[in-house]
Amino acid sequence: MCWLRKSRCVPFICTCHLFPSVEPPPLSRKALQGLCVKLCGTLKDHQPRLSSTVAPPDEITINYRHGLPLITLTLPSRKERCQFVVKPMLSTVGSFLQDLRDEDKGVKSTAVLTADGSEIPASTLMGILLMNDFKLVINKITYDVRCPKKEKLSCEHTAEMENVKSLVHRLFTALHSEEFQKRRERRLLEKIDQLTGRLQPLEQMKARIEARSEAKTSGLLWAGLALLSAQAGAMAWLTWWVYSWDIMEPVTYFITFANSMVFFAYFIVTRQDYTYSAVKRRQFLHFFHKKSKQQQFDVAQYNQLKEELAKANESLGQVRHSLCLRMREELKEKN
Repeated sequence: MCWLRKSRCVPFICTCHLFPSVEPPPLSRKALQGLCVKLCGTLKDHQPRLSSTVAPPDEITINYRHGLPLITLTLPSRKERCQFVVKPMLSTVGSFLQDLRDEDKGVKSTAVLTADGSEIPASTLMGILLMNDFKLVINKITYDVRCPKKEKLSCEHTAEMENVKSLVHRLFTALHSEEFQKRRERRLLEKIDQLTGRLQPLEQMKARIEARSEAKTSGLLWAGLALLSAQAGAMAWLTWWVYSWDIMEPVTYFITFANSMVFFAYFIVTRQDYTYSAVKRRQFLHFFHKKSKQQQFDVAQYNQLKEELAKANESLGQVRHSLCLRMREELKEKN
């Protein structure tokens, strides 16, 4: 019987059974135990030594990579870790929550709370949110998120960075601002010429339609005046030549009341007061749109082109104003 099989180390086959003709040298029990300890070590050496640095599967971590925050969390449906890159000065809390819902359709409700439980508005920038610890609620499960503290720059380094930014801005303005403004002025002039060319035939057609609509509106107003004059003459003739005032007085009363009913009906239909200027403008627009359909004049396209032309002229005025200011500054520097 081999003593090596009774030891508590890893067992191995004894050579005395494989080669019976060769007898190993006799060893004492203490020597055999010492040899086993030297080969296999003590029992404590075989105990597992585990040290994990992996975050728990339900923990939300924030790390910075290439200067951008990287939020790592477990998706509730797929149960797998997912990373979201956040742009602090562009992304908002609402856009981040929307990215969560787009990535995992199992996310039904989301919210971001402060450490004391107050809800953070969706318009808050992520850069402001990541300054302090917060709570993220996903499907009514609250996760505590700890934001890593970024190293604060010294006052001297901060002042130096601000000076560099200011210098770069001034160099860019000096080298590219005037050239950019001139290119923009040329583009705006080309756009204005193009819009003016497209508007010219429409303006001519519009002028013809307006002239005809104005003539019809004026004719309608003169016709109304003629009807009122005829009504007054008829009432006078019936009062002094046919009947007496005692008979015509109730007639005139009912005619006046009927006119009041007509004016009130006009207000109900049009939701406008019955004034002569409002009636004339409404009738003019009625004739204008009716004639436009007959002449195939696109009123919506005309209004759109007029708006674009007005915006282009406004932008051109701003560009020229900035160029004039720059020329004045250059003259002052030269003087």
